[in-house]
Amino acid sequence: MQSVLDLLHDTVTSPWVYLVVFVVTAVDAVFPAVPGETVVVTAGVFAASGQPDLTTVIAVASLGALAGDHLSYVIGRSGGAHRLARLPAASRRRSGSEWARRAVDRRGGLILTTARYVPGGRTAVTLTMGAVRYPLRSFLLFDTLATVTWAAYCGLLGYFGGLAFERNPVAGILAGVGLGAAVALLLEAARWLRRRARRRAAGRS
Repeated sequence: MQSVLDLLHDTVTSPWVYLVVFVVTAVDAVFPAVPGETVVVTAGVFAASGQPDLTTVIAVASLGALAGDHLSYVIGRSGGAHRLARLPAASRRRSGSEWARRAVDRRGGLILTTARYVPGGRTAVTLTMGAVRYPLRSFLLFDTLATVTWAAYCGLLGYFGGLAFERNPVAGILAGVGLGAAVALLLEAARWLRRRARRRAAGRS
């Protein structure tokens, strides 16, 4: 266990960690299975002890997420979201894509900002925004707001977790990741409850 911690410490405190954070957060925007939040939280935990630099971690994570979101937008613009629409009706990705399309039509900027905190949701939203030709200038504006706040949120979760569990960085990582997952679940639950309420209202009318 100690050797694993030493390896993790050496990796996260290396200057290469900034490149890792950039690449992982960029790829995570297109492939939600990649643990973007976990990497930023982990870097934040170790930043509490001085290395890496928290401000740089947040800045690099923001840029990586911004680049990845724009790549997803371009994929959607070239037809990626239409391929998602051909997925089986019962699949989670199909459900996410259909939810994103409806949401973008109503309030694109708000949904882009909040969807950044939901791993599967943010990919569906950025793909759909590209597919429906959401204005690129508006996309850049709202996505910058989304990625900066998301990176600060993840980095600070890790940082305060590192302060709280100074002698046990693994506990700090788990606490930060767990809290982040709880927030994502709450957002999903709120979306599900709102959708259910709308269905009931439509059924009564």
